[in-house]
Amino acid sequence: MNDNTWHSATNIQNIFNRIAPVYDQFNYWLSLGQHRIWKQMTVDWSKPKQGDFGLDVCCGSGDLTQLLARKVGKTGKVIGLDFSQELLAIAAQRANNNYLTLPVKWIQGDALNLPFADNTFDCATMGYGLRNVMDIPRCLQELYRVLKPNAKVAILDFHRPSHLWQQAFQKWYLDKLVVPLAQYYGLKDEYAYIMPSLERFPIGIEQVKLAQEVGFKPVIHYPIAGGMMGVLVGTKQSTVNRIKNV
Repeated sequence: MNDNTWHSATNIQNIFNRIAPVYDQFNYWLSLGQHRIWKQMTVDWSKPKQGDFGLDVCCGSGDLTQLLARKVGKTGKVIGLDFSQELLAIAAQRANNNYLTLPVKWIQGDALNLPFADNTFDCATMGYGLRNVMDIPRCLQELYRVLKPNAKVAILDFHRPSHLWQQAFQKWYLDKLVVPLAQYYGLKDEYAYIMPSLERFPIGIEQVKLAQEVGFKPVIHYPIAGGMMGVLVGTKQSTVNRIKNV
């Protein structure tokens, strides 16, 4: 699958449907278990509170969704939204098996056309989804739209490090560890898309600018895992602050 072929909405949806059965196990091995720490950091940066209404976009198998639900508690509510019906089924099954009391609802939907009214959510997260959407500014605009004023979004994804040796290590890691492991699971083509998707993905400072352009302020990008991962955190301005800045 070449760079021009994989990057379409249908192909991306098909990729995640196919990898759904091994998604959790694969992520664990790829990150040596560290992805759980990164996801917890992401949820914490979204500043959820007891009783909040939270949203996890591109929720996958539901890790961030469940962490967010724990934070908002029984008086709150969280929606996990994903393009892949197969991943949503796994997320729902995992929640039913392990976290019966968590206030979660699973919805199949498009990150570029969120099926929610303006100013709905108190906080939002997104894990490894922004890199795969067809229109990053549109996705950020949709997140901005559905958040309440002063609410925060935290977006976790791969990141291209700034130093050449870190870039070289990341490429080696993806080519020599990720793809062979994917091949072991019979999913080499599905995971070979990561490097081209990363090469086209804006670096942290560019993500900050894109988020600011749709209205988020303040915005900060936190490099983590030696710069190979990053978390973009944006706050939706209140009406008063937007008027002051006009």
